[in-house]
Amino acid sequence: MLSAHIRGTQMSESDHWVVEKMSTLYLRTSGFFRLGCLRTGLAMHRSACGCRRGAKPRFMGQKEGYFTVWNAVKGVFSFLGRFIAALARLIAIPLGGLWRLFLRLGILWKVVSAVLVIGLGGLYLYFIWQTQAWTNFDPDYPAKYSYQNATTPGEEVKAEAAPAEVPSTAAPAEQPATAPSTGQNSDAATANQPVQAAQLPSSARKCSRSAIAEVAADLTDFNVNQNAWISSMLLYKLGFFGLDWDRTPFLDNKASFQRGINAAVRRTAIELVDNIGRLRGTSQIDGDLQKARGNLQFAEDSWYFGLSPFGPKTPTPSYYRSAIKDLRAFNGRLENCQATFDARADNLIQFVDRIASDLGSTSAILKDRAENYHAGWFDTRADDRFWFAYGQLYAYYGLLRAAHSDFRGVLAEKHLDGVWDEMEKQMRAALDMQPFIVSNGSPDAWFTPSHLTTMGFYILRVRSNLVDVKQVLER
Repeated sequence: MLSAHIRGTQMSESDHWVVEKMSTLYLRTSGFFRLGCLRTGLAMHRSACGCRRGAKPRFMGQKEGYFTVWNAVKGVFSFLGRFIAALARLIAIPLGGLWRLFLRLGILWKVVSAVLVIGLGGLYLYFIWQTQAWTNFDPDYPAKYSYQNATTPGEEVKAEAAPAEVPSTAAPAEQPATAPSTGQNSDAATANQPVQAAQLPSSARKCSRSAIAEVAADLTDFNVNQNAWISSMLLYKLGFFGLDWDRTPFLDNKASFQRGINAAVRRTAIELVDNIGRLRGTSQIDGDLQKARGNLQFAEDSWYFGLSPFGPKTPTPSYYRSAIKDLRAFNGRLENCQATFDARADNLIQFVDRIASDLGSTSAILKDRAENYHAGWFDTRADDRFWFAYGQLYAYYGLLRAAHSDFRGVLAEKHLDGVWDEMEKQMRAALDMQPFIVSNGSPDAWFTPSHLTTMGFYILRVRSNLVDVKQVLER
């Protein structure tokens, strides 16, 4: 060491201490010659690479380089372990204080507190289960609808008349061998005509249902009946120790996915009311569709009680369940030929244009997050953006399959079936991407992929197909 060469000189004890520290600092910070001995946040061990105090500067060999990489990897996991331990301490400190307070209480208050804690624990278990159990989630759900034999909604279809029982009349035991005279035959036929018409039942008029309205109702049923609506649950609104669940990497994926589905259904309900469910722009708005649109526009996070405004409220799922009934009531009246479904090319153009604009907005949100935040696996908002976009594609995949059925005449006339089928394939391919953890790495990253960029790529492909369809329809 440097201090060893000057130890024999006349120096004070403090001077020796300064020289000793300076020489130690030099050996620890001598560039890449001593890379394995730097005291970084990764806490590399000197013993692993053979770099001990007092060693002379030297170049690292291949073996030492491998040790350095291994130490770096161990350092990363060590950091994660310390982070988890700190998070556990953050949770344990208030719980420990509550436990000490519990021990000071009387027996009655202990019983009351225990009941409250057990009840709260049960609520949290239910909440966690609902956020992780995605009941009836199936990217291939449009396959259950029979679109092959469907006809244009509102178009009258032939209903099979049920055979009617002809009342028995007294008939002669034997028919004469000779035919009656011409006059008698015509009189008998004329007399029997009204009787025969009365005996034949009049077949009720039946029309085709709307696949778009059916899928929209089923998607909302999937959100609020087959699954719990997460965004309005009390524990979701309370957050993680006051922190919004959307700002944490935990328990928020399903809520974002449901909101994405609801955004697509809302857009569809608006188009049904304004254009598709009425003749031109001068006819009356359908009452059931108008009620469905209003119910679907209700706030997504309403619980039984609120602070703004203060007082009891109707929870969000109740409004969405009413929207399901309204959409199915419209389809029921349409089946009885009492409602309107205007399957014109200009209505399809409007519907496609609105969906393209909706997806364009989502792609812009993904682009902003992917370009300005490169936290990799630790971006706590990346999963919200990803699963919202996934929910939109999940819903629009079924709704556009339904539109293919409802507007089959328009698409066949414009020879757009092939383009539409390709668009459906693009949407189905996007639904295969279901990462366990959503990463928002830079586009050229090695170990942290950018799931947002990939999802944005699929969305832009679908949007490009929608624009192509719109351009052909406008010709």
